[in-house]
Amino acid sequence: MARPCHIAPYGRGAVLRDDQPCPTVGGIGTEVLLSETFDRGAITTLRHAVASCARSAGLTGGRLDDFVVAVNELLTNAVRHGGGAGRVALWTADDEVVCEVSDSGVGLPAHRAGRPTRPARNQPGGWGLWLAEELTDTFRVTTGTNGTTVRVSSRSSLSEP
Repeated sequence: MARPCHIAPYGRGAVLRDDQPCPTVGGIGTEVLLSETFDRGAITTLRHAVASCARSAGLTGGRLDDFVVAVNELLTNAVRHGGGAGRVALWTADDEVVCEVSDSGVGLPAHRAGRPTRPARNQPGGWGLWLAEELTDTFRVTTGTNGTTVRVSSRSSLSEP
């Protein structure tokens, strides 16, 4: 599988605002495994497509399951909090599977724009970003008045020692 570019790791918990550049899949020059716009009705189909693509890119077992749960949370957040629709892109870079989910909502409120914190155990909602960060190797949020983009990645199972 060709991996023609290198994406610098952003590390866990990186958060950017509108005035800080965040490269998107269109600017990285790599083969994209999946790139689609979506709405609520497409989430289940996309979850299965993400699982299939991530598996073919080398994620297996618990790493695959965790990645798919993280991406599903991001898809759901985009629909629920980001204007009802979004865009998802999935690609490989070096030994990672990378996913970026974007929406065109009004952005995260200032009190939610920092590193996600674990919600109270009895809290029924608000787990999405925290889970996405916990279940992946890298996590980055860019948010502002033009929407929110979350990029996550997980190392391929093939690259694990």
